[in-house]
Amino acid sequence: MLGSLRGQKSRVMNYPRQIGKVTEKMYPRNKIDMAGKALAVKNFKSDDHQIDCEIVFDEYRRSFLQPLTNSTIEIQNWLRNFNCQYYIAQRLKRKPQILRKMGRISVRLTQLQDIGGNRIIVNSNKELESLRIFIKGNLSSNKNFSIYRETDYRIFGRDDTGYRSLHIILNAFGKKIELQLRSSAQHYWAECIERTSVIYGHYLKENDGDPKVIEYFKALSHAFYEIECGREPAAQEKISLDKKRDEAEKIIKAKTNNNVLHSYVNDNILHTLATIESKSSSSSSINNWILIFDWNGGHFVNWEAIPRDPNLAYDAYIKNEKAYAEESGYEVVLVGSSDVSMIRKTHSHYFGIDKYENILENLDQSVLGFSVRQPIDSGCRKILYTLMRKRCWGKRGIRLDTLKNHYCKSLFGVEASLNTLKNLDLVIMPGTKDPISLNIQKKEEINSYL
Repeated sequence: MLGSLRGQKSRVMNYPRQIGKVTEKMYPRNKIDMAGKALAVKNFKSDDHQIDCEIVFDEYRRSFLQPLTNSTIEIQNWLRNFNCQYYIAQRLKRKPQILRKMGRISVRLTQLQDIGGNRIIVNSNKELESLRIFIKGNLSSNKNFSIYRETDYRIFGRDDTGYRSLHIILNAFGKKIELQLRSSAQHYWAECIERTSVIYGHYLKENDGDPKVIEYFKALSHAFYEIECGREPAAQEKISLDKKRDEAEKIIKAKTNNNVLHSYVNDNILHTLATIESKSSSSSSINNWILIFDWNGGHFVNWEAIPRDPNLAYDAYIKNEKAYAEESGYEVVLVGSSDVSMIRKTHSHYFGIDKYENILENLDQSVLGFSVRQPIDSGCRKILYTLMRKRCWGKRGIRLDTLKNHYCKSLFGVEASLNTLKNLDLVIMPGTKDPISLNIQKKEEINSYL
């Protein structure tokens, strides 16, 4: 319905403009803003009006992808001379996020400055400051960039949630592109609240949810900042934080699937993706990936390498956004990186939050149990549940093709999860062509995971 603009010329004014390899459909700013407002408040005059708004929105967001990729490649080239470890990935902001933000802060679509963004993570706040100086030095001598605005949330954090990071908005290749710079601790906090938000069902970073949960994350952010500054939180502060954590846990666990809260994704998936990537990339190129995550079960539905051509990549993004709605518990993300393993670091909330040792050792506590992982991932749990439901014990089993293409067709990385189960001796799988069944001698252990 939305893929083609053919037949829409009588209703829209557009002027082609070439940016790199992509031809951008240009609309007047007021038409873009009116389309964004109508979508944000879901107020349409007719079905045709809604279609028009969708087309205008999609074409406007499309126009950011090539400038974003150009910016990422340029910045990555600079970072080769940066003497600290870093992780970088780009992302095009998800449509539901954009529309919620417009409704939350009453901003026009053309005023948003983070539709295209880069996330760069370094180890410490001290290294982050070095990165800030390094990037600004490179920006000053590059005609493709200028700084539009710099916002530093590192010292005080945002008043509403305690979010900490350094944001630099760039004028880059005709668009505003956001650079989001974080230390490991700041990123750990942000990914924890991101994962909690989706599972809990409230957008905590947008100040939505029980005030006690939000207050816990604010207090945690402050404690992390104190530790990064070399100051150990006082005993009374730790006691207060523990109390707030316990209150937050009770509220969240009362509303959520505890298995999903603690689930994680098998990292063997990344080895497969890295093989795909190595066949098609060079050290200076950006590969586009579509990630589809199912928050109902805590696993990837798909992780697809898509063309570098920005039009084809964006068309794939729109297609998947329509097929996997956020309202149904899915998240569709378009990310880009020259090394797929970096996405494991820059978007870790999809994989299950790793324990950030230096911070949590000082606090003597984990964050909402995220560092307390089960020994099996969400994919393993889905396979165990399927085999148990089909009563596949001992000699009675299911063949791999049937499992992949019928019972677990929504699960990405079946082989990786099966390999984990086999190594744990939870399933019997003599060969790839033999039926797969549950190990009846491990029945009690299997039941404990379900």
